Amino acid sequence: MDRSKLVITIEREYGSGGRIVGKKLAKELGVAFYDDEILSMTAEKSAVGEQYFRLADEKAGNNLLRRIVGGLRHPASLNHPKTEGDVTSTDNLFRFQSEVIRELAQSESCVIVGRCADYVLETAGKEDLIKIFVYADLSTCIRRTQEMDGITDTKEALAKLSKITKQRREYHKYFTGKEWEDMRNYDLLINSSKLELDQVVELIKRYICMAGYTV
Repeated sequence: MDRSKLVITIEREYGSGGRIVGKKLAKELGVAFYDDEILSMTAEKSAVGEQYFRLADEKAGNNLLRRIVGGLRHPASLNHPKTEGDVTSTDNLFRFQSEVIRELAQSESCVIVGRCADYVLETAGKEDLIKIFVYADLSTCIRRTQEMDGITDTKEALAKLSKITKQRREYHKYFTGKEWEDMRNYDLLINSSKLELDQVVELIKRYICMAGYTV
């Protein structure tokens, strides 16, 4: 693809195949792929233990209610992280992570999955940015969850994907003030229910071309 440092962010429902799509897409475009790699990179940059970032990864925890009751503050992604005091607070860990995401976007073309990267980069004024949301119907998400996680019981798979989807929804709301599934947050929404994941990759590549980038 061209060298304009295009960044493609992918938000995804659990079981939709969005992460696999992101990895395949990055490979075909010849660019870097970042998912939980961001956690280890952020830990190294911040000198904060990686376990703190993993415990808080895409989870709002009990902070969502506090944010709603207290009113939305200045977006955490726009602030510089604290290097003294409560450096492991949920908000501060997000600030560290946001810095790494912005640095990656400035230095290279890449695909970034999750972690509000779309919002982090949009609020930072990133121009060459394409924001994708991958979703699927419930039966497809259950089936793919069973296949990916080796779960034979349908109820167990449903419970897992419901829990993770709820965490991601609350995480996005907490740090952006926006609804995770609001179509207005994204450039392209893809229902992967009736498509093979390779077809989803091809669909995104076509959109990239239509948006004026060379693949």
